[in-house]
Amino acid sequence: MISFNNKIVFITGGSRGIGAACVKLFHQTGATVVFSYKENKSAADALVNSFSANKPFSIQIDFNSEIDIIDKVKFILNEFGRIDILVNNAGIWKYGEADKMSLQDWNETIQINLTSTFLVTKEIIPSMKRNGFGRIINISSTAGQRGEAYYSHYAASKGGIISYTKSLASELGKFNITTNCVAPGWVDTEMASSVFADEAYKEEERKAIPVQRIATAEDIAGPVLFLASDLARHINGEILNVNGGSILCG
Repeated sequence: MISFNNKIVFITGGSRGIGAACVKLFHQTGATVVFSYKENKSAADALVNSFSANKPFSIQIDFNSEIDIIDKVKFILNEFGRIDILVNNAGIWKYGEADKMSLQDWNETIQINLTSTFLVTKEIIPSMKRNGFGRIINISSTAGQRGEAYYSHYAASKGGIISYTKSLASELGKFNITTNCVAPGWVDTEMASSVFADEAYKEEERKAIPVQRIATAEDIAGPVLFLASDLARHINGEILNVNGGSILCG
């Protein structure tokens, strides 16, 4: 039922984890997929070469650089003509105690998680307006809804994404551009590997989730695909929680 034939999809942070799962799923449904990666070209190349046809296109972007973001997004638009679906997924998650965190640490997380989302989206919106179509899906987190001790900078950035999503939804809806957000809880990806190295802690967290399992990257990619599809054409400004019922909030 869901088909993205003739659609151009751009996924930030697409070489691993949730981003890579999104790349695979959109590709399976016929989309032309472009994804960014930070610095691990070998991982990006491996993902591209895992497909036999209609291979995704990878591009390195430094999300700490406004100039690089603007230049690379313009390149994609020139190369592919448009971007129909944008998935803002790139992000970092670093430990930081509130009274010990440096301004540099704070700014790095805000820049990569929130400001880069703004910059990428800003560059793509005019093309979506001209085409009279767009789907924007931002990846937030349960941390952006309830906060998270020792990760206040991360929680602030993800809370900002939620408010940014709702603002764009009300501003861009009249152009047939919907903006929605997926807010995962725990996801068993490389980003969480350091904390999940403690098997006892991982098991404790698994048991605390009502469905008794920790999400995979594919569990998050499915809802992203849904929000980009025509099945969700009347959903706008929604924060879709994908956490197995561990955090129940609207």
